[in-house]
Amino acid sequence: MLSSIDSNEKLIHRTLKTFWGYDKFRAPQKEIILSVIQGRDTLALLPTGGGKSLCYQLPALVLEGLCLVISPLLALMKDQILTLQSLGIESELLSSELDEFEEEAIFNRCKDGLIKILYISPERLQNSLFLRNIQDIHVSFIAVDEAHCISEWGSDFRPSYQNIKNFRQEFKNVPCLALTATATDKVVDEIALKLGLHQPEIFRKSFKRDNLNIIMENTADKYQRILGFLKQNPASGIIYTRTRKEAEYLSQYLKNNQFANVDYYHAGLAANEKEKLQKRWVASQSHVLVSTNAFGMGIDKDNVRFVIHLSPSSTLENYYQEIGRAGRNGNEAITLLLWNEQELRHIDETFQNQIPSKSEYEKILTYLYSMFQVADHDWTEKTFSLEIQRLSDLTKLSKAKIRNILTFLHNQELVYYKNSLSASTIQSVVKPEDLEQLSASDAYFMELLFRNLPGLAIQKVYFSDAAFCAKNHYDVQTFKTRLKQMQKAGYLEYLDGGQHAIRFLKPRNDRHLSGQYWALFHNIQKNKLRKWEENKFFVRDNDFCKMKLILTYFGERDAENCGKCSVCRKRNNSKRTLSSDIAEQLSVKPMSLDEICARLNFYSKESISETLIFLLDIGKVKMLNYKTYMLNN
Repeated sequence: MLSSIDSNEKLIHRTLKTFWGYDKFRAPQKEIILSVIQGRDTLALLPTGGGKSLCYQLPALVLEGLCLVISPLLALMKDQILTLQSLGIESELLSSELDEFEEEAIFNRCKDGLIKILYISPERLQNSLFLRNIQDIHVSFIAVDEAHCISEWGSDFRPSYQNIKNFRQEFKNVPCLALTATATDKVVDEIALKLGLHQPEIFRKSFKRDNLNIIMENTADKYQRILGFLKQNPASGIIYTRTRKEAEYLSQYLKNNQFANVDYYHAGLAANEKEKLQKRWVASQSHVLVSTNAFGMGIDKDNVRFVIHLSPSSTLENYYQEIGRAGRNGNEAITLLLWNEQELRHIDETFQNQIPSKSEYEKILTYLYSMFQVADHDWTEKTFSLEIQRLSDLTKLSKAKIRNILTFLHNQELVYYKNSLSASTIQSVVKPEDLEQLSASDAYFMELLFRNLPGLAIQKVYFSDAAFCAKNHYDVQTFKTRLKQMQKAGYLEYLDGGQHAIRFLKPRNDRHLSGQYWALFHNIQKNKLRKWEENKFFVRDNDFCKMKLILTYFGERDAENCGKCSVCRKRNNSKRTLSSDIAEQLSVKPMSLDEICARLNFYSKESISETLIFLLDIGKVKMLNYKTYMLNN
């Protein structure tokens, strides 16, 4: 007779094959899944590409009831739902984009047992409608993704994660699975404590990636270096930049230099454009995306041959998560980070210039609430267009400091801050039958809106300004101005999807904003600077193996040198130098400079060319013809 463990193992292997088509698990996925199935609280620390999502998606299928997934990443949740639904796995997302009717329909499907996985944001745990309905739903287990967000030791801290422990008190017998890809020992301990995990099974997969060649170069001409690298490496990859402008400029530079298979990607693009670029990149063998860190989360593409950083990331966690998107198929992959001292000083200044003093912090908040006439202890549920430049002009403070505070307020769920493109919205205050009470020109304009925007008479509608104007032969700017005039007259509510927007989620409380929230903001800024200093040391250091530094940072004390990174290559002069690498390649067959560069793609073309000249001078290499090199035996 089979034991329950044996039968569980057979069941999960069969489920893996049936739904995902895989024959075996990655370590330690099987152990994590079995722990969840056996009803234990579980904490899984898996690096990027380690297959975190499968650790809750598969047990959700084999257990009776619904898996409740708590995650802060709306875009990632949407992507995972599309993937699950394509596999025939019923899953849903409760988000603020849904109205009450749509939410009710999802709750009813959950109560009927038709949904296996329900995704929610942590803020949903305080929603009264959700709390009422979840009592009638059979929850098999709770999965907390990005569990490091519960820790106050990082800039990703989300206070709503603190509500999970209280929420779990209502489901005392329901196990919890906490998952993260970026956590030090201190953060792991904090996760277990603050989620109230009871004697959790803790699984750690080594962060070591044997197939990653971590190369760092101190260079001034980064664009030329990247162009040379891409010509030597016709493969699919990602180039990360710090800003949207850099992504656009570098993409254009590469196109101007006959590298056509490249596009830029950042949060400022329209949703349909981002989706199109993402699909093209995933399907391609050689497409390159130049992107801010807005790209890559939740993307599972196994043939990424390289990840390049035009500049250092802000934290070592971010950097390792980003390079972890290379070489997921196990093949050799290159990660190239370019830096110079002038840039490091510039990033130092950028950090300092975006951190306001307490008086500046309070000044920005005062003007922000005053702009929208929100008094102390007042609250309005309206969504407003937000002009950062106007707030900057009023306060005489930089837009960087203002954005920093707005992001903080958003992460603390005090406001909803939208800083990316979206559809515009209109809600009519006037009923169609009352148009005759308006002036002729206003009535005509409102009638045009009713005719072109179905549903406007009864609800808020989403639409494209550009599409509307193209259809009705309007100038876009004139149309937007007219809408704002109608809004001022009280006939409609309009929100421009091309503008930043803000919605106040809680009543204004100046005492709390200047007290506990300032203390938290100040602490987060100190942590940002500390993490940047740690990463700056990592970038500059030429004494320690890069992979070993990363593993030590994440708590792996007995790590060995990788032998592949730029530091290891320089250290092992007697064993492995550029000269010996070239000789090794030429011992196979004579080659041109381009062929050698293609095989030694972790070195710059300039370095290889200079070394070949040296080898020619000392007689170790000779020319077979005007462009082919061979060993001089």
